[in-house]
Amino acid sequence: MITKNKVNSTARLIEVFSAIQGEGLNVGTRQIFIRFAFCDLRCHFCDSAHTWNAPPTCRIECSPGLRDFEVHSNPVQLPILLEWIARQNLPYIHDSISLTGGEPLLHAPFLAEFLPAVRSLTSLPIYLETGGHRPEQLEIIIPYLDSVGMDLKLPSVSGETYWAEHTKFLQLCSNTKLEVFVKIIVSQSTVVEELERAALLVAEVSQDIPVFLQPVTPLTPSQQFSSVAMLAPTPEQVLEWQVLMKRFVKSVRVIPQTHKMLTQM
Repeated sequence: MITKNKVNSTARLIEVFSAIQGEGLNVGTRQIFIRFAFCDLRCHFCDSAHTWNAPPTCRIECSPGLRDFEVHSNPVQLPILLEWIARQNLPYIHDSISLTGGEPLLHAPFLAEFLPAVRSLTSLPIYLETGGHRPEQLEIIIPYLDSVGMDLKLPSVSGETYWAEHTKFLQLCSNTKLEVFVKIIVSQSTVVEELERAALLVAEVSQDIPVFLQPVTPLTPSQQFSSVAMLAPTPEQVLEWQVLMKRFVKSVRVIPQTHKMLTQM
């Protein structure tokens, strides 16, 4: 039964769809993606600048994986979103639900109501993709999460600086025994000293937290991310950086954005 409070709860969405996860610890698994609107960051490498603000409408996939989208108005009421997720949740397809964006934690009060309901509806684990800079909002919804992928923003690559917030965020995940990993976007402009600082930050929380180095992956030489041209690092750079970080943490993997490759097939 949905209470009056939940009926009045709304979120602004970009899209809901079914796809293969292309990044991080869950790469290759099938997820129901709920992409939330709004982001308070302006990372140079962002390939989803359309999520920075909320459009008047959102796209909702009718059949999982078929890209048969319907267009609906924003904001979306909680019971309606549950109906859309139920339509996606066919047997034996999905491994989890991905909360992505934008920055999903900007919808923390909504998520605190939505997540218990969607877990009861689907029995699927809940995975949060986040910029890792809003620990106060994470604390609101952390009881309802199963895993977290935290972006650690290198100032030389992202243009954003959140060292203290990242530390608090990662410590909160570790304290609550959540499955957590750290993703670091790297480019030719990566400053080595920042990578070492990032490795130390993770190691001081736990050396067992996996780190994923993700080279920016433009598919054409002219592709740009946001308004700033980003060049992929050389293989030599990536190998050197992996060795550097493995001095501090046990698991450092290099994985590009595989979903971009899938869309080219």
